[in-house]
Amino acid sequence: MNALGLIEIQGLTAAIVALDEMTKTAEVEIVTWEKKLGGRLVTVIVKGNVSSVKEAVEVGIEKAGKVGRVAASAIIPNPHPEVLRMANLSAEKGIRRK
Repeated sequence: MNALGLIEIQGLTAAIVALDEMTKTAEVEIVTWEKKLGGRLVTVIVKGNVSSVKEAVEVGIEKAGKVGRVAASAIIPNPHPEVLRMANLSAEKGIRRK
């Protein structure tokens, strides 16, 4: 894993559509997702090599924008270990919610 890709999307449906297309289009793996503001904002995080993450984020923005609104996005090449730790903590919280 060389990069993280993040997209903050308005609406859970748009986030699911984006994640589906992101994982079908590029060699990325879902790290985690988080709902905020009662699900009005959803942040999705994927990981993979830099070019795959870039492609996935671009496709995710395009697809989510057709269903909802994209609030923000970022691609982080070679993320700092503390950023990875934060993403992993978020993923662990998601597992405990089940």
